[in-house]
Amino acid sequence: MDFSLMVRVFPFFLEAALVTVQISALALVLGLAAGSLGAAAKLSRSRTVRMIGTVYVSVFRGTPCLIQLFILYFGGPQIGIHLDAFAAGVIGLGLNIGAYMAESIRGAILSVDKGQTEAARTIGFGRAQTMRKVVLPQAARLMIRPLGVNTVALVKGSALVSTISVVELTYTAQRFIGSTYKPFEIFGVAALLYMIIVYAVARVVDLLDRRYALS
Repeated sequence: MDFSLMVRVFPFFLEAALVTVQISALALVLGLAAGSLGAAAKLSRSRTVRMIGTVYVSVFRGTPCLIQLFILYFGGPQIGIHLDAFAAGVIGLGLNIGAYMAESIRGAILSVDKGQTEAARTIGFGRAQTMRKVVLPQAARLMIRPLGVNTVALVKGSALVSTISVVELTYTAQRFIGSTYKPFEIFGVAALLYMIIVYAVARVVDLLDRRYALS
């Protein structure tokens, strides 16, 4: 194993890791927003709104994220959507993970004892007030682990944006392999950095879980 090569390329991989973190963080924000709206839509009393939420979740969970990225980046210009690779990656990953988060959020909300809702309505809370003050605070703790799993999947799935030329960890590894012909060492460095990022995410999830458990 060529450790000297791994040391030489490490600074370049650190820069690429920052891009991976950036694109994952932005996609996470978008995913949480899309997931919250998707969950709200699927829990709506309106049949039309529920249908919109169901279609969104079904489409983005039922098709490969890679195909979604290709449609957005390569197919977008045909319908007037012109995005650079980074923006297309963020939007594609965000909408994809948002569909999974929608189900995680909806499941957490439905897991709250219905007696809590009935008690809140009995003392005069409206539906929105009950959701905001009674259901969501209890559902928040139940969401932490599933959303943490989704975030880890998002970080690992960010490798897919290399296919649309975003210079992140996987794309950088592919470029160095083309010049060094040493895939074991190169992908080893990339794998190490992915593991560090995932470990950091897992630690944040653990801290949040413990904080809510004590509250």
